[in-house]
Amino acid sequence: MVHNTFVSNISPEAYPMVGGDGPHSYAKNSIYQEAIVNGSKGMIAAGIRKTLDLKSLRLDTSSTFKIADLGCSTGPNTFIAMQNIIEAIELIKYQDDCECEHDNPSGLEFQVFFNDHSNNDFNTLFKSVPLSQKYFATGVPGSFHGRLFPESSLHVAHTSNALPWLSKIPKEITNSNSPAWNRGHILCSGFEKEVAEAYSAQFKNDIESFLNARAQELVPGGLLLLLTPTIRDGIPMFSTPEGTNFDYLGSCLYDLANMGLIAEEKVDSFNVPMYYPFLGELMGHIKRNKNFSIEIMNTFTHPLVHMVYSAEFWASLSRAAFGGLVGQHFGYQFVDRIFNYYSTKLAENMSSICDGKTQGKIELFVLLRRN
Repeated sequence: MVHNTFVSNISPEAYPMVGGDGPHSYAKNSIYQEAIVNGSKGMIAAGIRKTLDLKSLRLDTSSTFKIADLGCSTGPNTFIAMQNIIEAIELIKYQDDCECEHDNPSGLEFQVFFNDHSNNDFNTLFKSVPLSQKYFATGVPGSFHGRLFPESSLHVAHTSNALPWLSKIPKEITNSNSPAWNRGHILCSGFEKEVAEAYSAQFKNDIESFLNARAQELVPGGLLLLLTPTIRDGIPMFSTPEGTNFDYLGSCLYDLANMGLIAEEKVDSFNVPMYYPFLGELMGHIKRNKNFSIEIMNTFTHPLVHMVYSAEFWASLSRAAFGGLVGQHFGYQFVDRIFNYYSTKLAENMSSICDGKTQGKIELFVLLRRN
């Protein structure tokens, strides 16, 4: 049950996760993201039961309930998330038809749209679709920062761990003549005010575009489910484990440049197109968008926050997520050397990565209803 849907919304800056199912692939190295999907299952189920009104959506027994996962990557986490949502919908009481909950009370069929950038490994994704799925699967390539679907065509849209990815790198941080030049860092670490302002402004534009696009695509009463990492207000990125990891990756690149293995100019121009917003910052953007009402907002700690990580674990996660980005910028022939050195450096400094820094980053679940 796989159909292909093609759209013209393709971002020029698209860096998908490492494809395939090999030892460095996202499919084999996304347990950290999977924990968020599994850890939020109860919240999502309760939120759907509380806020989704099938009757108001004017669905009848011949209708198809349409769900989109935005930023799906290659699986398997997207399949878990979609199954969780479908199970929650199936357990809703359709009060006009029954007095008790049972499987699929409304007689709905489900169609799930799996969205990611056009150069995402959709082949691996669709080869992995569970045989027991209860939906028709459709691929939708394109950037979720713009329109992907016809007006009022979706009932539920979901995204997990994808919102921090920006549509592009802010121009200021790559300009050596700008006070926001991010030389010496590869992310918005929080050290320089001008860099933080440039990243924050880009995120503001992107989240506004994201919400406006979903407002056009969702039917009135439809739900938008957001799972995303945020940072506690007032705590800089470098005070989180993720921030420390990015700092070590950046220092590895400069070490390799000092060894003459890669060009320092290439390191100076390398930036990761991600921004972890402050909790209050993100909620402010959401509240200003009048197309949605905030039905539920929950913060929670990552389910694996107390797990003892090895350097190899962190390096494998990072390579699965950023290996393509690193390879595209520095050359794929350097990817092994860069991440092997990164793993070694992490092993030498593991005690400093999570020491006293576990409280900086928090996970956020927001359920929005289309007005």
